[in-house]
Amino acid sequence: MLGAPSTHDSGAPATGSRDPAAVKWGLIAATVLFLLLFLALPLAAIFTEALRKGFGAYLASFHDPAALDAIKLTLLVSAIAVPLNVVFGLAAAWAIAKFEFVGKSLLTTLIDLPFAVSPVISGLIYVLLFGLHGWFGSWLSEHNFKIIFAVPGIVLATMFVTFPFVARELIPLMQEQGSDEEQAALVLGANGWQTFRRVTLPNVKWGLLYGVILCNARAMGEFGAVSVVSGHIRGLTDTVPLHVEILYNEYNFVAAFAVASLLALLALVTLGAKTLVEMKVRRELAEAAALASPRHNNEGQS
Repeated sequence: MLGAPSTHDSGAPATGSRDPAAVKWGLIAATVLFLLLFLALPLAAIFTEALRKGFGAYLASFHDPAALDAIKLTLLVSAIAVPLNVVFGLAAAWAIAKFEFVGKSLLTTLIDLPFAVSPVISGLIYVLLFGLHGWFGSWLSEHNFKIIFAVPGIVLATMFVTFPFVARELIPLMQEQGSDEEQAALVLGANGWQTFRRVTLPNVKWGLLYGVILCNARAMGEFGAVSVVSGHIRGLTDTVPLHVEILYNEYNFVAAFAVASLLALLALVTLGAKTLVEMKVRRELAEAAALASPRHNNEGQS
């Protein structure tokens, strides 16, 4: 009808065109605000407090023998726990993704157990098993072998809280890829090790690296489980997080925040490495798509 108003003639934009933009910018603003409050601001506070008395005082915090021992122990524990978790993660992911067997669902559930159990509880489990009054405590004492309040206990506790990271990155990746390429390699005469080294490992290398990065960051920053099994023996069983707690409780705030800045830097390095891995994966996927596209176009033209 001639008298009916037309929505196309109205100068006001349609509500449907405004709502998506408002929602988008609202979500972006909320995300940025959350990151500023809970990530950027705490990181800035750590470095500000660490440098409050100058860069000289900051460096002097690392001249303390106890701080150096804590750093060395943290690196040692990570150097032991991470490679062992890589071996476990590869084996578990390969078994779950490539084979069918009784108890497969149970194994998958057990891998996720450290995500559900408090780190403090996991530390108490090792005290129950290997402590002086634990299940194996008397036997260990008779053979003069210490696990609790010693480096082996710290390694075990760290491995427990970190072993899902590598496996959980690899399992869905291997399941998505299937086993066709491995089967083809075996048919062509490759043995198991050759198949793993030349087919399986190249296909999961970026997922493996991603899992290693996360595993290492958690291993170096673990507090709860390590605190229970370490005994807080200064210079012997204190890792970097435990040493930060000791310094803070002694009101040595500059040194505490200086040492804590190492963990903050580790977080930033981990974030950067994670970003680089993701960029590399996207680049390889784009290159693969670009190589496949001309072939499909040529096939269509022919």
